[in-house]
Amino acid sequence: MNASTHSQLARELAEAIAAGRHPVGSLLPTEMALCEQHGLSRYAVRRALDQLQELGLISRRKNVGTRVEATQPATGFTQSIATVDDLAQFGAQHTRVIRGTESVIADLALAHELGCAGGSRWLRISSLRMTHAGASVPLCWTDVYVDEAFSEVADLVKASPETLISSLIEKRYGRAIARIRQDIQAIALPAALAEALQADAGTPALQIVRRYFDGADAMLEISRSIHPAQRFTFSMEMQRNRD
Repeated sequence: MNASTHSQLARELAEAIAAGRHPVGSLLPTEMALCEQHGLSRYAVRRALDQLQELGLISRRKNVGTRVEATQPATGFTQSIATVDDLAQFGAQHTRVIRGTESVIADLALAHELGCAGGSRWLRISSLRMTHAGASVPLCWTDVYVDEAFSEVADLVKASPETLISSLIEKRYGRAIARIRQDIQAIALPAALAEALQADAGTPALQIVRRYFDGADAMLEISRSIHPAQRFTFSMEMQRNRD
């Protein structure tokens, strides 16, 4: 196999486990063997195994190895995102199920919630995020608002459910994402989303709003994801400045 990213390796191993090629209770190949088989560094292989462990598919013990624990991911998901590239990998790990697209004009309430100009026009793409194809319980509901000038992206989204919309905009329109602002807030799960998310209205949920800007600081996209409690953990590591 050609050299791949750690996320591609994680996805391929997860698919192999689900297909029974690595049965529950068996050991995966060693890190060194995976490095040689997939053309990856040991660091990349460890990141891939970290992802599988976070999903509950494997366990790792010193002097024992990497043991397969389950064929399907656990409901919850932990994600560590530090860069724009890390966020792009998030899309590759999950399946998007489109629930609707429509043109909207931001009224004052929506403009305040999203941090955009009142009266601005957007294409809204609503979807459920699943851990994998065939999963029964969704990770989250996501509404993505893209500049109406990028309306053609709606067809691209349907054709590439594994790709982040921001990545599709970059490829189709040549508008590179330079920075992302992210706001995380604890909310009560809206009644309108309770059935789709298979959770009770009013129960705790995590709302993540991301705003995507290009190099000229123009906002190209806004996404709002709502995760029912215990289905998503956002992990962030901080280091002391040595200067």
